[in-house]
Amino acid sequence: MSGLMDLLNSDLGKQIISSVGQQAGTSEAETSSVLTSALPTLINSMQNNASTEQGASGLLGALLGGKHNSGFLDNLGGLMGNGGVDTEDGGKILGHVLGDNQANVENSLSRNTGVSSDKIGMILKIAAPILMAILAKKAKSSNVQNGTDLGDLLGGLLGNSQSSQSSSMGGSILASVLDQDGDGQLGVGDALAAVTKKGGLGGLLGKLFGK
Repeated sequence: MSGLMDLLNSDLGKQIISSVGQQAGTSEAETSSVLTSALPTLINSMQNNASTEQGASGLLGALLGGKHNSGFLDNLGGLMGNGGVDTEDGGKILGHVLGDNQANVENSLSRNTGVSSDKIGMILKIAAPILMAILAKKAKSSNVQNGTDLGDLLGGLLGNSQSSQSSSMGGSILASVLDQDGDGQLGVGDALAAVTKKGGLGGLLGKLFGK
């Protein structure tokens, strides 16, 4: 489960897709399509935010502070029977990760997937706490302690690492695909440009991973 495609194709990933769709009121196909494009976008934005000392410290605190308990990943079905995932918390997470770009991301995902932006907004609010729980579990199991470790963890989910990006953008095919504006840096703007292309970011990732 080293990358996002592996995650979504795993038993846990299928359970996440089912649970998110159940709460958001979307079909399995719609939910899978949105998450395939949305999760890499969120991870890429986190990675960009974590490139600063302040951003890395904030994300590390959120992941290691105990608020995002990875234990509820084992009880997603039970959560659905108790009102579902806390969407208010999800909204706060999205605000931190995407900032003023949230509406643009939702609209771009809507154009790419054909799912209405209001449903996408709900899917993201449900998926964000689940993603944080996954990251918290991985951060603890990998003994992530600093910004470099965090960058490598996030980069690993995208199929690259922070250190390899900083040494050579040309050393990662995925990095070059995501760097839509050619500035040598991966940011929200690149993610937005990617999801608006035919096939979207999920399509690009799928080609790279042979899906």
